[in-house]
Amino acid sequence: MNARGRRYRYVGPVELKAAVRPGSGGCRISSAADFGGWIAQRSAAELAEPFTFVVGADGALRLAPRRSEHVACAGGDMVLSAGEIGFTRQADRWAVSEVSNQSTGYCPDVTSWSAVARALDDAELGRPSGFTHEVVFRRCPNCQEHNIVREDDFVCVFCDSDLPATWNMDPTA
Repeated sequence: MNARGRRYRYVGPVELKAAVRPGSGGCRISSAADFGGWIAQRSAAELAEPFTFVVGADGALRLAPRRSEHVACAGGDMVLSAGEIGFTRQADRWAVSEVSNQSTGYCPDVTSWSAVARALDDAELGRPSGFTHEVVFRRCPNCQEHNIVREDDFVCVFCDSDLPATWNMDPTA
């Protein structure tokens, strides 16, 4: 953890991280001008669905097409958050219409919202007060499988063991 928040290491399939090539990361968005240039190049079909995003360790938002892997969007690096994000045009500016921490490669905690909020504020994008869809990730201490907790049922779907109340997806953390 640092002043910007917890850094999340990639915990997904190793073959996906191995496929990441240098310079293949998502588009870095650190200002309204960066976002304006990037969004102007998107098609109507792309705008109709959410995009893949990460907040890099430097605090900047990075965006990629929806079907991109988060680890590729991050260039294989650690992140402050990751998920999916959608945009809408409101009057004379762009705003976030939906945003989640849904990334099964980084499995960020819902507390990563503060990093997302800072990155969106830096890009001068209107935003909600939190994730519009929160995903709770836990690693089973018994079988080590990754779980998505639904309806506050902290039980492993693979082996029925109890899951911890606190985030534990990175075994090295």
